[in-house]
Amino acid sequence: MADPLNSPPSSGAQVKTPSGQPLRVMVVDDSVVVRGMLARALENDPGITVVASVGNGQIAVSTLQHEPVDVIVLDVEMPVMDGLTAIPLLLKVMPSVKIIMASTLTQRNAEISIRALEAGATDYIAKPQATRDMGSTSIFRQEFVTKVRALGDAARRGKSHIDAMSGVRERAAPAPREVVKPVITLRSMPVIPQRPDAIAIGSSTGGPQALMKVLERLAHNGPPLTQPVLMTQHMPATFTSILAEHISRQCGIPCTEAKEGEIIQGGHFYVAPGDNHMTIDRDLARNQICVRLNKDAPENFCRPSVDPMLRSMTKIYGRKLLTVILTGMGSDGCKGCESVVAEGGIVLAQDEASSVVWGMPGAVAVAGLCTAILPLDQIADSIRRLATGGAG
Repeated sequence: MADPLNSPPSSGAQVKTPSGQPLRVMVVDDSVVVRGMLARALENDPGITVVASVGNGQIAVSTLQHEPVDVIVLDVEMPVMDGLTAIPLLLKVMPSVKIIMASTLTQRNAEISIRALEAGATDYIAKPQATRDMGSTSIFRQEFVTKVRALGDAARRGKSHIDAMSGVRERAAPAPREVVKPVITLRSMPVIPQRPDAIAIGSSTGGPQALMKVLERLAHNGPPLTQPVLMTQHMPATFTSILAEHISRQCGIPCTEAKEGEIIQGGHFYVAPGDNHMTIDRDLARNQICVRLNKDAPENFCRPSVDPMLRSMTKIYGRKLLTVILTGMGSDGCKGCESVVAEGGIVLAQDEASSVVWGMPGAVAVAGLCTAILPLDQIADSIRRLATGGAG
């Protein structure tokens, strides 16, 4: 993952994206101070230009009708029209636009942000408690700018696909730069696949929506799984507990935010808590497999991170671990999947076409660690076949 903190300062000339133009962003927040801070953080990156800065969702919808953008940074709570209400209206005006919800870390805002992801928002960013922390040298800016850049590129790919399907061509548009795709080699499925004793899922950008689709299909298309399912989704504290509650309520499956020391139970789904790495270990006194949480240094810029979860699960389950890597930025999970494969476990990855960002699944695919690379709507069925001892 590129580190935007180390990006060269703008010298007036803007860095071009593969489409030939800087990414276009709209910032929507009722606070003039916050809008200014967010805009300055973005415009420190020479590949981004903030083309509009407005104070509520209604103005954002009106502005989008004549000012096309790639990414909208949308506040949760605003007068006149809040972010949740604005999402479907913005997507109606421009279906390809990517929306990042910006909210403070409160339980109410976390709940609204999860609902916003269901309504069509693509990602979220937790606003710092103090506006000074949005400055150009903060950790917040690093995460913020990286997300905007990744989602802006995804928005342009989506727009190109929509235009191609409708026969639209921009006049004098530059010819797209040819991208040489790496050759991907799949691992062979074992002749007699081992029925896994546990399932691990890793995800990031676009992950909450992907998880819901996979888990809903798992819940409604067959009997309950008997294996424990451990999930690391890159999210801040507060958000992960709301995500677990949402999964449990919407999918009708037993899903909770993992707690230190709790015994791993078959058929239960565990979400790694925000700001903690979730691992497992064998409790010798109780002869049980237990959750272990820690605040070790972030890995791949993340805490929770997928890699420590996979390393610990591989030690316990060996070749009887099934791993699934869903949409997300960066390469978190790739090194962990190396451990899974070394022990004889199976790795499935989401395909590029159905991923919001093909960073994490793309990394394991290019590394040759996958037994299958699947569209999102086929992943649940493959998990079930493997979990019940069939071929994937």
